[in-house]
Amino acid sequence: MFRNTIRRWSKYPKEEKKRVPKNRQKVHVWDAISYNGLIGFHSFQNIMNSDYYIEILENNLIDNATRQFNNKWQLQQDNDPKHQSSTTKKWLDENVPQVLDWPSNSPDLNPIENLWNIVKHRTEKRKPENINELKRFIHEEWENIEKKIIINLINSMKKRCHLVIESKGERIEY
Repeated sequence: MFRNTIRRWSKYPKEEKKRVPKNRQKVHVWDAISYNGLIGFHSFQNIMNSDYYIEILENNLIDNATRQFNNKWQLQQDNDPKHQSSTTKKWLDENVPQVLDWPSNSPDLNPIENLWNIVKHRTEKRKPENINELKRFIHEEWENIEKKIIINLINSMKKRCHLVIESKGERIEY
């Protein structure tokens, strides 16, 4: 692994160094959860556009959500441009029973963000040494998420919403 030296601000900058790994490879993940547990997972390294997003939904969401809930389920997604494109919106209208309106820039409201903090922490503890190990560890940690954690995160939604209302729309600590 290639290492780079970074100097942090300090009274004695020549004495204080922090070695950090420099690796530009990234793994992106699309996933879905419900009160019944895990619904879908897809990891990738390419850039996601609207067409690729639709492909992920077709291959990882529709059948799994329909199997769990028949045609009585809702999709919550953020307001990323690829989620809001006309192509995606048209596809969602034709294939998803209901898409929830969701406020922009609201990761503190989304329970899956907290779930990803758990997966990320568990994956980092395993110290993957290469991109393939990283992808495998992420998937294994995702598969090992306890249903109780998902239920607790989903149940916290009402409290999260009340906290945002109390804070007049400001970011909350969650």
